[in-house]
Amino acid sequence: MGMTLNCDKEGFLRQLQDWTPEAATQLAANEDLQLTQEHWEVIYLVRRYYQTFNISPPTRVLVKIVGDQLGPTKGRSIHLMQLFGGKPAKLVAKIAGLPKPTNCD
Repeated sequence: MGMTLNCDKEGFLRQLQDWTPEAATQLAANEDLQLTQEHWEVIYLVRRYYQTFNISPPTRVLVKIVGDQLGPTKGRSIHLMQLFGGKPAKLVAKIAGLPKPTNCD
């Protein structure tokens, strides 16, 4: 793809308004991740959460909101780790164009 995105040293967008679905696809590709429909439903869920609370959800909250919105099968840490790797809250926030969640290193 090769879009040029304005990111910090960890790969998070510097400006939230720079996010587009195309930017998300590029951010995911930077992490060797190809987005599926299951990724997108979590990405849009996290973006709505951010719009409501002005904070990226930490892992525990992410698991809860995914479970509440997408069902108990998807609202499990193991499912999110299968989609987004070992630190799903951090990676989904990055791909969703949001700031790094608190308590994420």
